[in-house]
Amino acid sequence: MITLYDADRCPYCARVRITLAEKGIEYEPVMIDLDDRPGWIYEKNPLGRVPVLEEDTFVLAESAVIDEYLDERYPDPPLWPADPADRALGRMLVFRFDEVSKPYYALRRGDEGARGRLDAALDTLARALQERPFLSGQEFGLADIAYVPWILRARDRMAVDLGRFPALSEWVGRLEQRPSITAELDVVASS
Repeated sequence: MITLYDADRCPYCARVRITLAEKGIEYEPVMIDLDDRPGWIYEKNPLGRVPVLEEDTFVLAESAVIDEYLDERYPDPPLWPADPADRALGRMLVFRFDEVSKPYYALRRGDEGARGRLDAALDTLARALQERPFLSGQEFGLADIAYVPWILRARDRMAVDLGRFPALSEWVGRLEQRPSITAELDVVASS
């Protein structure tokens, strides 16, 4: 059985929840209060951060690494495209995720100067989505999962107007049709 050390409000945890849902993998969630982390979580991850995935005696931290592990360990359905070029482009987007997360967190902390940087990052994503329907290529996958938790939270909690980025807004509309994303929308609304 897989155990996921999780926190509803954490978008990094959302990545793993979405991947588990897409793979149809059952798991036991252990909720962590991010404002009062239990001391034992540092035994699972020396940084004290979630998500942490535990399967038998194997323990793994870092959402992007966990998602890669799950995609390789449970290959059906695959969440990276078969085409090496699409896979490489998707991995590059995951590698460059800080271009969205840094201004996102700065804006969330009240730095209004970060709004322009976040808009520029969202514009870059929108331009990529003008060339293909998903960040992962022709099919939904791990690159989409890497970004969507932040995009949903920016839209629904920080009043970021995605309408200014039509391709990005259309992408979110496509993703909202997926049960894994619908479940995450419920988490965003309630946490």
